[in-house]
Amino acid sequence: MTGRPRAVVAWSGGKDCAWALHTVRTSGDLEVVGLLTTVTETFDRVSIHGIRREVLEAQGMAVGVPVHVVSIPYPCPNEVYEAAMGRALQRLRADGVSRVVFGDLFLEDVRRYREARMQGTGIEPMFPLWGRPTLELAGEMIAGGLRATVVCMDPRRMARTLAGRAFDRSFLEELPADVDPCGERGEFHTCVTAGPMFDRPLTVRHGPVVDRDGFVFADLGLDGDSL
Repeated sequence: MTGRPRAVVAWSGGKDCAWALHTVRTSGDLEVVGLLTTVTETFDRVSIHGIRREVLEAQGMAVGVPVHVVSIPYPCPNEVYEAAMGRALQRLRADGVSRVVFGDLFLEDVRRYREARMQGTGIEPMFPLWGRPTLELAGEMIAGGLRATVVCMDPRRMARTLAGRAFDRSFLEELPADVDPCGERGEFHTCVTAGPMFDRPLTVRHGPVVDRDGFVFADLGLDGDSL
């Protein structure tokens, strides 16, 4: 008898990948066996989102699966990223992984890129949230118990005071009309600290808010209760 396909989730630490994980676990169609994450070596943080490694590791423990870290330099040319990710996919395929779950919502060019990079690897990309209306999806996440903090945002698109805010209905109401409710165009990124995909919430402390490379980052540290 053949078991369910083994899958990893492309994990940024944010709300969309976390909800994608929850979605596939709820469906029961896949066996999620890990989280696949890029970490920028210079900062020892999740790439783009800026989440500390200690928080990333606590997320993995709360999910109950190992985190597979792909280390990349800063700055990282695309060919270096693709080579590092290609090696990671080869290792995962050798371990029996045949699916990667992505939290992408509607950007066609991003989906085409992922599909192109997966061709010939023996691993199929999955997009369980694809095409969902994002305001509806954001509301579903919040109502479903997901808790997240805005850890990176583009001050050219939204008020910098929203950095470090909780991803909740009040936050959604304060977004400019041209900002996607899920930040799918890169307007903001989040760090998930609780939700139905975790077996326990993370206890975090807020750190400084800093500017880097044109973006605003709100730091989160891990309190001992989350270990």
